[in-house]
Amino acid sequence: MSWSAKQYVAFEDERTRPARDLLAAIPPVDARSAIDIGCGPGNSTELLVERFDNAWVRGVDSSPDMIEAARKRLPQVKFDTVDIGTWNDSGPFDVIFANAVLQWLPDHATLLPSLAGRLTKGGSLAIQMPDNLNEPSHRLMREVAANGPWASKLADAAGQRTEMASASAYYSMLRPHCKRVDVWRTTYHHPLAGGASGVVEWFKGSGLRPFLDPLDEGERAEYLKRYLTEIEQAYPALEDGTVLLPFPRLFIVATR
Repeated sequence: MSWSAKQYVAFEDERTRPARDLLAAIPPVDARSAIDIGCGPGNSTELLVERFDNAWVRGVDSSPDMIEAARKRLPQVKFDTVDIGTWNDSGPFDVIFANAVLQWLPDHATLLPSLAGRLTKGGSLAIQMPDNLNEPSHRLMREVAANGPWASKLADAAGQRTEMASASAYYSMLRPHCKRVDVWRTTYHHPLAGGASGVVEWFKGSGLRPFLDPLDEGERAEYLKRYLTEIEQAYPALEDGTVLLPFPRLFIVATR
């Protein structure tokens, strides 16, 4: 799956806000090592550098385009292109930060305890995942995919995101490995200019990628046209032309 740093940072302030909130919930720690997995263009890594100024901070991501942008943004930080799904650096780390990435990886019941096992004593695993697969934005992605001439091409697109477990399930996954597990869910309401077009532009940098990547240029344009029509009905614009996009996210901070 391809990622565009330019498209992603078009909404950088809105995308970085959950990372700030996640970082603020990490208990005080004299961190010496911190890693940002799924670092994207480095916006979340920059927060780690600011918070843990005595730590050796690293960033990893599966997208070369994201890593290139991150290196330009933070030339003093070591960034590597790696397959997050097979990343096996044992650390240990004082902070493992995973903002909006683990929803793309399967088998959380195995993955999350594995990440917790790479923490130092007193270290924290901080996770934020979009919890929006049942929102109109994503339901409509699947419906447009299934009801168009591209249905066979997009048969596997919806399965690239992992179905979220419940808050209690994530707590149960991590509590045997950590002395403290904090889980909460927040719905942000992002004001997007441009009406429904703003919603489409937002998801072109994230949730739409599995649906757009398999299509040729003509198919992609038609898919987006149909998706926009549906989004206009699901997210009517306010009087000033803005759409207030509800965006639920699940947060976890597990401290060893």
